[in-house]
Amino acid sequence: MYNPQPVPDYLLQSSEVRERFARLKAREPILEVRNLTKRFASPQGEHTALADISFTTHRREFVCVIGPSGCGKSTLIRILAGLETQTSGEVRVDGKAVRGPGVDRGMVFQGYTLFPWLTVKKNVMFGLRMSGQGAAQAQREALQWLDLVGLEKFANAYPHQLSGGMKQRVAIARALANRPRILLMDEPFGALDAQTRAKMQRHLLDIWRNVDITIFFITHDLDEAIFLADRILVLKANPGEVQELIEVPVPRPRSYAQFNSPEFLATRARLDALIHPPTQDQTDEDIGAQPHMIRLTDIHDSVE
Repeated sequence: MYNPQPVPDYLLQSSEVRERFARLKAREPILEVRNLTKRFASPQGEHTALADISFTTHRREFVCVIGPSGCGKSTLIRILAGLETQTSGEVRVDGKAVRGPGVDRGMVFQGYTLFPWLTVKKNVMFGLRMSGQGAAQAQREALQWLDLVGLEKFANAYPHQLSGGMKQRVAIARALANRPRILLMDEPFGALDAQTRAKMQRHLLDIWRNVDITIFFITHDLDEAIFLADRILVLKANPGEVQELIEVPVPRPRSYAQFNSPEFLATRARLDALIHPPTQDQTDEDIGAQPHMIRLTDIHDSVE
């Protein structure tokens, strides 16, 4: 008879994990967000997308952000990128206030934002050339970044000749080529199939281990967040507020074998409880009206 082991407290950490977090928190802060609020005007009146968001991210930390639909994840990352402005509060990178886009922040979107008329190499060179680098130097650096993401052999290919995962690797190389302090990633693997997504997660961890970069990663996939992150910022919706900043107790280096480990399962259970809390009184509007099922097969022909 199967007797499942009880899931431990997600707050319990091994001595190895505690020491790693002590080292992480001793590093200098890269990203500081203080009392960040964002309001929008709507036909129904003013809507608060984000309310009083505060957190600090340290150098070379990997932070994932999760939350239910409507919690403001994408709004938050666009504000961090300087693509939107907050209503109040502040965002600082290396102690300097964010006033707009800057080379200290690289951005990777879910969609493939490569220039289709440029080769892979020239896509990566684009930001370098815009920053004033000569063609020869920009080409050398672009090839180095393509080698890092395993695509040097495809330098002269065009985006339409690449798979979805390869396109995202080019997008990551292009974002890193300007040597930003932070890599902002808005559900970059959301459009990929499960097998390609798993490969890209491993690629990203390999890149992160070898580059002096802090990663701020939006995802809706709880397992992905646990697998990748040092800490997970959990937002709640309406308005978007911080519920918890979880220190992932799963040791590094990470592997898919850890998905069934007690630490992983404990963190997964906590995330589930935060994002899908049980409610006493659910209406049809909350859970969706139940469909009226019509029997279209022999009543005696059961599949159960």
